[in-house]
Amino acid sequence: MKPAAFLSSLLLGIIAVGHLLRVVLRVEIVAAGWVVPMWLSGIGFLVAAALAVALWRESRAK
Repeated sequence: MKPAAFLSSLLLGIIAVGHLLRVVLRVEIVAAGWVVPMWLSGIGFLVAAALAVALWRESRAK
């Protein structure tokens, strides 16, 4: 098992869950007066989840 890939996949999984929770709970984020749109977290969820799965598979490869 590759520890760096495993830890990276774990971190990306946590980030993906955070994006998903933002969309589900409808949390508004304002950065420097700019309201961050919900669809941006949807894309963030998809990208982070896909990378987490890919790295998890790599960490389990022998």
